[in-house]
Amino acid sequence: MSFRADESQGSVLVVTAHPDDEVLGCGATIAKLSKSRDIHILILGEGITSRYVSRDNTNKAELERISESARAAAAALGTRSIRFEKLPDNRFDEVSLLDIVKRVETAIGEVRPESIYTHHPGDLNIDHRITFQAVLTASRPLAGSCVRELYTFEVPSSTEWSFQQLHPIFKPNVFVDVSETISEKIRTMAYYEGESRPFPHPRSSEALRIIAQRWGIAVGLEYAEAFELVRSIR
Repeated sequence: MSFRADESQGSVLVVTAHPDDEVLGCGATIAKLSKSRDIHILILGEGITSRYVSRDNTNKAELERISESARAAAAALGTRSIRFEKLPDNRFDEVSLLDIVKRVETAIGEVRPESIYTHHPGDLNIDHRITFQAVLTASRPLAGSCVRELYTFEVPSSTEWSFQQLHPIFKPNVFVDVSETISEKIRTMAYYEGESRPFPHPRSSEALRIIAQRWGIAVGLEYAEAFELVRSIR
């Protein structure tokens, strides 16, 4: 499936490992940016088969359900397009890195994004770490590259659960004021039925608001989403 992309300047590509990572990592920022920029989402993995002993045991209806949830979430956040690669959940290390890089390169070639948002490499989840590596490789700053900015985000219940034992440690240096869109992020998570958890789980609606409030307090805002800038070419 191809992106419904155009050549408008300033488009954004969000690359995640699993459905719901886009909402957890930068949902409020997507909602804010989509008011003025074209946002495209690339989800590399199918997101659920690690719950089963074998991928062959996976309920196909459940796979379709989570894809539909992702489509509904993307529409609610105002994105222009979403694409699925359906790589094996929590088994990205069994896939050739080159194959993953090529998929990201294809998306970049179609969308021509100025900015990319993706996972931080110091994350507990193996798929998140490999996604970052693939994006970093696919967006390398060759002459004529469209990608001018590369940001990484944290994913609650994953990034912080590395307990700073995996390096590099997430050290945000860019903060987006999401005071007007934090509620959109929390409402959008409801499309992922079964992925949210009761408080005090990090993916609970209360915790997501607290996390945004924490980053907001750090920089004098009511609510903020935090990112680590990897590269900016100006």
